[in-house]
Amino acid sequence: MKSIVILISGRGSNMEAIVRAAIPGARIAAVISNRPNAGGLAFAAAQGIATAVVDHTAYADRAAFDAALAEAIDSHAPDLVVLAGFMRVLTADFVRHYEGRLINIHPSLLPSFTGLHTHKRALEAGVRVHGTTVHFVTAELDCGPIIIQAVVPVMTGDTEESLTARVLAQEHRIFPQAVRWIVEDRVCIDGNIARVSGAGEPGVMISPPPESV
Repeated sequence: MKSIVILISGRGSNMEAIVRAAIPGARIAAVISNRPNAGGLAFAAAQGIATAVVDHTAYADRAAFDAALAEAIDSHAPDLVVLAGFMRVLTADFVRHYEGRLINIHPSLLPSFTGLHTHKRALEAGVRVHGTTVHFVTAELDCGPIIIQAVVPVMTGDTEESLTARVLAQEHRIFPQAVRWIVEDRVCIDGNIARVSGAGEPGVMISPPPESV
C-alpha cells in the first residue's frame, strides 16, 4: 500500500478527482494546505482523510515555511507527494528532499507556457492546441520529467474561462492516471524523461472537440 500526501491551496478539484478514483494500492494519508480557508479541506475531512494547515503567512521566509511543511508531510511517511493546485514555489532543498516522489499538474503542454496565466497566454499566442501536463517536480520550475499530457483543441471564440474549463476536465482524467501508474511501479525516470511501462508511447490523452462544434 502506497501512502500519498496531497497538497492544495484552494478548492482541490484535482485532489477530489484522485480521491474519487479510489486507486487500488493507494492510501491518501493526508491533505495539507497552506491556506486555512482552502475549500478542499472540507471535502477531504468528509472522506475521513487527515487534514492539516501550514499557513505560509506565519513564517518569516520561504525556507522556514518549507521546513515546517516538510515536517507535516513527513509525519505521514509518504511514498508520493502530490501538488494538486498548490500555489507556492518550493525551495530547491524541499524539492531535493522529495526527489523522485513529488509530482505536479501544470495547465499547459509543457515545455510551453511555464509559470502562471497559461490559458490567457495560449490564447494570445494563437496556438491551435493547448492542454495540461503531469510531471515530476525538479528545482527548475515546470521543467521536470513529463509523465502524461492531455491535449485539447483551442476553438474559435474560446475565452480564457471556456479554455480553462476544458483543460480542467482533462486534468481530472490524467492526474489520477499518473498517480495510478506510480502506485503500480510503472514509472521510472531516465534523465529528464519519465518512462511508463505498458502505457504506450507517449503518454497522451487527446480530447476531441465538443460535439456541438
